[in-house]
Amino acid sequence: MSSGTDPSPATLGFDVTGMTCASCSAHVQKAAAGVAGVGDATVNLLKNSMEVTLGQGADPADVSSAVERAVHAAGYEASPHRDAEVPAQGRSASVESPAARAEAAMRRRLIASVAFCVPLFYLAMGPMWGWPVPAPLAGHAGLLPRALTELLLLAPIVVENRSYFSGGFRALVHRAPTMDSLIALGATASIAYGIAALYRMAAAATAGDASALDAASQDLYLDSAGMILTLITLGKYFEAHAKGHTTDALAGLMALSPRTARVRHGNAEQVVPVEQVQVGDMVVVRTGEHVPVDGRVSEGAATLDESAITGEPIPVDKGVGDELTGGTIVSSGWACLTATRVGEATTLAGIIRLVDEATSTKAPIERVADRVSGIFVPVVIGVSLATLVAWLAADAGISVALTHAISVLVISCPCALGLATPCAVMVGTGRGARLGILVKSAEALETSAKVDTVLLDKTGTLTEGRPRLVDVTCAPDVTRDEVLACAVSLEARSEHPLARAVCEGAVGMVPSGDVTGFSQVAGGGVIGSVDGARCLVGNRRLMVQHGVGVDALEASAESRAASGATTLYVAAGGKALGLLSISDVIKPSSAAAVAELARMGVTTTMLTGDAEVTAAAVARTTGIASFEAGVLPADKEAQVRSRQAAGAVVAMVGDGVNDAPALARADVGIAIGAGTDIAISSADVVLVHSDLADAVASLQLGRATMRTIRQNLFWALAYNTICIPVAAGALSWAGLTLSPMLAAAAMSLSSIFVVTNALRLRTWKPTMSHGETTGTAPCERTPDTGINQTVPHDERGTKMKRTFEVQGMMCDHCKAHVTEALEGLEGVSSVSVDLEGGTATIECDPGLDVAAIRAAVADAGYECVIDEG
Repeated sequence: MSSGTDPSPATLGFDVTGMTCASCSAHVQKAAAGVAGVGDATVNLLKNSMEVTLGQGADPADVSSAVERAVHAAGYEASPHRDAEVPAQGRSASVESPAARAEAAMRRRLIASVAFCVPLFYLAMGPMWGWPVPAPLAGHAGLLPRALTELLLLAPIVVENRSYFSGGFRALVHRAPTMDSLIALGATASIAYGIAALYRMAAAATAGDASALDAASQDLYLDSAGMILTLITLGKYFEAHAKGHTTDALAGLMALSPRTARVRHGNAEQVVPVEQVQVGDMVVVRTGEHVPVDGRVSEGAATLDESAITGEPIPVDKGVGDELTGGTIVSSGWACLTATRVGEATTLAGIIRLVDEATSTKAPIERVADRVSGIFVPVVIGVSLATLVAWLAADAGISVALTHAISVLVISCPCALGLATPCAVMVGTGRGARLGILVKSAEALETSAKVDTVLLDKTGTLTEGRPRLVDVTCAPDVTRDEVLACAVSLEARSEHPLARAVCEGAVGMVPSGDVTGFSQVAGGGVIGSVDGARCLVGNRRLMVQHGVGVDALEASAESRAASGATTLYVAAGGKALGLLSISDVIKPSSAAAVAELARMGVTTTMLTGDAEVTAAAVARTTGIASFEAGVLPADKEAQVRSRQAAGAVVAMVGDGVNDAPALARADVGIAIGAGTDIAISSADVVLVHSDLADAVASLQLGRATMRTIRQNLFWALAYNTICIPVAAGALSWAGLTLSPMLAAAAMSLSSIFVVTNALRLRTWKPTMSHGETTGTAPCERTPDTGINQTVPHDERGTKMKRTFEVQGMMCDHCKAHVTEALEGLEGVSSVSVDLEGGTATIECDPGLDVAAIRAAVADAGYECVIDEG
């Protein structure tokens, strides 16, 4: 549920070292939360970080020192976040992340471990399998020298992986055992038993007892200890590598910001660090460069690739007065922009901040996993001891008992349980950011998956939020140009929104005449003389007041009003010339988005303060079955509460100040990116595209992420439930047992599986794409005016997008051939071909024949699979 606009409590950020599993993070969190002055603590195992919320009146410096001491006492180390790792728009992309450092360190450990483990394993297993070994170590006489050599080879592996022992035993001393404790206990037991066997071998060799020497050599567990440590380190390396990819989206966003900017001072240009750019500076960008800051074009023109920020693959033309977003790329042309937002205030910095904050929070389901992980390790140690005792009681011998006990320790994997949720959350929020869906918290992502009711604001959400001229109806013997000439001449002098709609809709179509005696009539319209003729533009009441007969236009006016349009009469010289219809245009994707929500089983209701007739028209056009008209801002919040009281999980989608209470009350508040600051701050999810299709995508992303989390948790729980009894020897009667080496390999694979499964979300795509259209609304184009009702978000005309699969592409040359073929089709305005994904996206006229697309691709030597629906 949204938190509204209340100020957030102060927080402190820490880097935490020494954590290796979910049990570690649980102990760190418990230690920090127990410090006086700490309201709450959240630990992120993936990023090795912790966020501490301060209590009321707490002193940050005192709390910071106390938290460091508490974490140290728990067996770990905490230090305040380094500035280099705080997300910032101007941060250098070359700064190495904690995940990258962890992966590099684990790689070094793995290389050293493998270098000594391979000869160790060869010496231990070679004689059994007939492999040749050096003469001094061969045969019966070489048993003792070979054992000593194995011990020497094991020593570097133990030293290289000493952190398992230091961290694991330190955690045991603090009565907070972790995954490292299990590894340390298992490896230490193997080493201790192996060294004991080595002493027995030495004693037997001294006594000349060949049979005792042979028997003792069978209990040499040194190779098992080496393999356990090496296999676990191998798993940790793959895990660290995969975990590093969970932050790829965040790292990619950070890399979008250039380190320098070209600032113009008079006629001279100077390259300066991007941190030095100030609001109001003139910044020059050229072809191939990233835009360093947000700004408004003051000179020049350029084509921008905004896909990294908006997810929209089609380049956008920008000219004087247009806004540029930092992080976008100049595809062609050049521009000089006036910086409007710099540093932490830029759009890109805000996106980075939201993604980083979201990945630092915990979903409710993760807290359950954390509680299980907190008691998991002590339970496993208990099971291992019970296994040892049980096998000894069964008179199976110390070797068998120890084998099973060690296998239990090393096969148990709290890591998989602890990584199940945060990995999926991090990848899911990062993927959402790439698509222009900014999720503020993990809780919001989880709740999105449960939403069954969506309440939609009308203005700015379903519609564009600004009126447009959609139709011109002419009186008998009057031309459209005559109607518009009169209307535009008067309305050009008015600041009323309807006047702007008339002028924008008719710009370039007719000239503006000379106007005298201009005046505005409150609640009526405008009056003035155009080229000497008395003209009026306004409602029916204004016409009646001035004796203008409008009976011939009455039927058309009623019809337009029934469709939700506002009608303005135009008169000149006491005679009605025609009727203008003005409407807040429905966004191209709204109907498709509503249909997709219905397909997902989500109930949709529109809330609007407009009149019943307007609301009914919009609902009819978009396919919304339920709506509430004349709703006040407070009533919207009440509508949310009433549905929650009935047991519904409610998402509210809006963009204005009047939507803020409802956005804050909803289980998930979704703000349109073009909305007001207060609406955005009240929401849990922000849509960069200002497109309802992305509201649908946000719910789908939540479902996909939760599906991945449930898969991970099932695997982690099922793995431990099945493997621990097998390792304990419960199925040994059937010949099914696990050696410690196999157990270590299985443990490593379980964590790798969980992280890799989460990484699949990097390729997730919503069912419907941003900007998708499913047809045109009534009155979209009227045959007698040629004026469009619906204008897509990029204002390039009424187009639709088609995405389809292209088979047979192998390289960039193939991509170029397909692109050229599609660009040659009449009605296609833009083409984007994704070689890696094997798809093509075109923006085209709605009537473009599917057969023509197939034929063009086939002529180029490829085959396309396209849905004719």
